[in-house]
Amino acid sequence: MRIVHELDGSDAGGQFLRTALGLSVAFGDPIRVENVRGDRPDPGLAHQHLAVLETIADVCDAETSGAELGSESVEFDPGLQEGGELHSYGRGRNRLEGGRYRVDIGTAGSVTLLFDALVPLAAVLESPLSVTATGGTDVKWSPPIEYFGLVKLPLLRRFGLVAACEIDRRGFYPDGGGRATLHLAPSRFDPLDLTERGQLEGIRLYSTEAAALADSDVASRQVEGALERLSSVTDEFCAARASDSDSPTPLERRETTAASDSPGSAVVIRIDHETGVSGFTALGERGTPAERVGAQAADAAIEFLGGTAPVDRHLADQLLATLALAGGELHVPTMTDHVASSCELLEAFDVPVEVDRDGANRRLTVSLGG
Repeated sequence: MRIVHELDGSDAGGQFLRTALGLSVAFGDPIRVENVRGDRPDPGLAHQHLAVLETIADVCDAETSGAELGSESVEFDPGLQEGGELHSYGRGRNRLEGGRYRVDIGTAGSVTLLFDALVPLAAVLESPLSVTATGGTDVKWSPPIEYFGLVKLPLLRRFGLVAACEIDRRGFYPDGGGRATLHLAPSRFDPLDLTERGQLEGIRLYSTEAAALADSDVASRQVEGALERLSSVTDEFCAARASDSDSPTPLERRETTAASDSPGSAVVIRIDHETGVSGFTALGERGTPAERVGAQAADAAIEFLGGTAPVDRHLADQLLATLALAGGELHVPTMTDHVASSCELLEAFDVPVEVDRDGANRRLTVSLGG
């Protein structure tokens, strides 16, 4: 197999592999990843990482090796057709046919992490792509499905992504069994311009409970717990907007009771600024009062509001694949290990990232044609 980039995941987790696969397809560069998930207690491909690899390989008709549980070395050649326009970065005359695919990740493997890995494929699609995945929609160590669908996708649509996410059934730990569909259409990404927040424009709370928890009003109690913690912020914000009759409703709450194979709950707080979008989440756990779950998400939101970055720390990492494809400038609240690993990954794909300090934030810049 022809290999263009030799990548080392010794100091990284699954996000490193997912981003590498997405960029491999977008740029048409075959890769070898050694020491997959090397900084995890259980390195190598777990079920959800294998599902990502197999799904992307299926969509691209790619050539792979090492596609098995526990594998710590993976080779991937996207094998795409040549043609079409160059990406803004001057690479990737590749074309990818869309279609409809179904994936069963197994148990509570993360659906949202699979979808996250597929987003860069929109840059080379020739026709729409739909992937329906069965697994965990709201599970530990991954964003809840509403964070993906109602925080990340709306932000990326501002920069050219054409995508939507449909939720058919929720899947909580341990049984999973959730089902959702990601729809991607051919997209041309504009350079990212996420340097300042601008004015606070809205606060939205999305709370979901499995049907088994409905009698305990878990979804409503999660929202109440979040609102109590956020009261100083929301009271001041709503009062400031009340005098402006043209302003949209500044505070929204949505509570959902959903069918699920396992009891569980999730809460997502979305904060809209004039420029940026950010999200803060928490999952229900046995023995933890629903109000406390909501308060946990609110605490993260309050900490974020004390800074100036336009996106939250988790979204910062997830946006780096788009930054590699489109270029631009992104200010992040902190240089997490995930962000640092992703910057190193972009460098390995010959996409130089300039990192500077901007007050309390870090400024990440990819120059077009650099």
